[in-house]
Amino acid sequence: MSISAVLLPVFVQVALTFLLLMWMGRSRIGSIRAGDVKVRDIALGERNWPPRIQQIANSYHSQFELPVLFYAIVALALITRKADLVFVVLSWVFVVSRLVHAAIHTTSNRVQQRFTAFLVGVIVLMAMWIVFALRILSAEAGI
Repeated sequence: MSISAVLLPVFVQVALTFLLLMWMGRSRIGSIRAGDVKVRDIALGERNWPPRIQQIANSYHSQFELPVLFYAIVALALITRKADLVFVVLSWVFVVSRLVHAAIHTTSNRVQQRFTAFLVGVIVLMAMWIVFALRILSAEAGI
């Protein structure tokens, strides 16, 4: 697979992270300007944001949990030349699951639906790691 084909899902995942960051920042600044939150109330990192802003922040923060393993597997797959069509398709499924998860998280926030999107991502990411590990180990064993 081409490097751009392998990295395009990564770029989309990174774009999602930056989008949520900008949305969170804009919402927080708006809340401070409107007087809903005082700077002294958040200066020590306490969670005194209105629920809607905290919802966006939680979605942003979740982009630094499971996706870290995605970034690692993509880098390793590129370095070892193990990124093929199956890998790219699984990458897209993972990223779409993250997009759906973020959409649910920042809108209805229905926990069951959000969990389902999260679980799809977990299963796909686990499959990516298992397939990658098997390919590396079988190559080492000469299978």
